[in-house]
Amino acid sequence: MNRIVRWTLDRWSGRALGVAWCICGLAAGALSIGGYAQQPRSIADSVYSAEQAVRGQQIYRAQCADCHGGAMEGAVGPPLVGENFLSNWSGRPLAELIEKTRLTMPFQTPMTLSQQESTDLVAYMLQAGEFPAGQAELSDATLPGIGFPVVAAADGPGPTAGTASFVPPEGNLAELMRAIQFPNANVIFNVQLGDPATRPPREPSPLSFDYVEWGATIYPGWLAVDQAAVAIVETAPLLLVSGRRCQNGRPVPVDRADWQQYVDDMVEAARFARRASQARDHEAFDEVSTRLNASCANCHMAYRDGDGPEGGGTARCQ
Repeated sequence: MNRIVRWTLDRWSGRALGVAWCICGLAAGALSIGGYAQQPRSIADSVYSAEQAVRGQQIYRAQCADCHGGAMEGAVGPPLVGENFLSNWSGRPLAELIEKTRLTMPFQTPMTLSQQESTDLVAYMLQAGEFPAGQAELSDATLPGIGFPVVAAADGPGPTAGTASFVPPEGNLAELMRAIQFPNANVIFNVQLGDPATRPPREPSPLSFDYVEWGATIYPGWLAVDQAAVAIVETAPLLLVSGRRCQNGRPVPVDRADWQQYVDDMVEAARFARRASQARDHEAFDEVSTRLNASCANCHMAYRDGDGPEGGGTARCQ
C-alpha cells in the first residue's frame, strides 16, 4: 500500500484542548457524594460572598476563560451559566459541583485546584449566573443542604423508544467518541502499517502486571481488528441517542438527516472492515481506511471543524 489514511477524530487533545486550565465537563455529569439527601437551601439564598466571587473571578480569567468563554457562555467547553447549565445540575447538591471541579478539572491537569480555589471558583459561577451574594463565604461548613433548584430540561426530550438505548447518556459526544470510535478506528487504520498476522505477539511487562498490556496478548493480530470493527458497528447507534450533548453543551443533532447519514456511513465502513478482516485480506485495508476516514471527515467538516481545522469548539454541533 502506498499511502496511509489517518482518522483525526481525537485531535481535541491538540489545539482544541490545548488550554491547560479548562473546566471542560462541568455542564454535565456529577460525582456521587453522600450525606446531602436534604437540600433545604437554594443557591439563590445568598450562599457566597462578593469578596469570594472576586477571588474566583481571578481564577476563572487565568485558567478557564479560554475554554468556557469570557462570560461563561461556552466555547470549546460547555457553558457554565444559563438554562442548559441549570437543567444539567437540576436538584443536585452544590457540593457535587465543587467536588467535581476539584477532582476532575482542569481537563488536562485534574486535581490541581485546591478545595478553597474550587469553592471560590464556584462562587464566581453563581455570581455570573446572577444568584445574589450574601455576607458569609461559601465553605465546607456551609455546603451541606445547599442545592440547585429543580428546573425542567432546557432542550428536547431524553432517550425514548426507537433510539439505541433507554439509558440516559453518561458522557458527552466527545467522550463517547474518544472511548469507542477513536481507539477502535485506530486499530483498523494500523492495518495499513503491516499484516496483523505477521506481527510478533506482545509481551506484558515483566516488572508489573498491567491489565491493558495483558489484554493485548489475549486477542492479538486479526482478532483485534475483527473486534474493533464490531465495536464501531454495534456502538455507532449510540451517536443517535437523544439527550446527549456535544462538548460545548449543545444538543447532538440526532434529528437531522445528514447526521443520521453520517452515522449510517460509519456503520457501513465498519462492516466493510469486518468483512475484509474476517477474510484476512490485508490489501483491502487501503480501501477500508479510505471509507472509514471519509465517513468521519465528512461529519467533522459539517459539525466539528466550522472554525477551521479542528474548530474552536464554538461551531460544533450547530
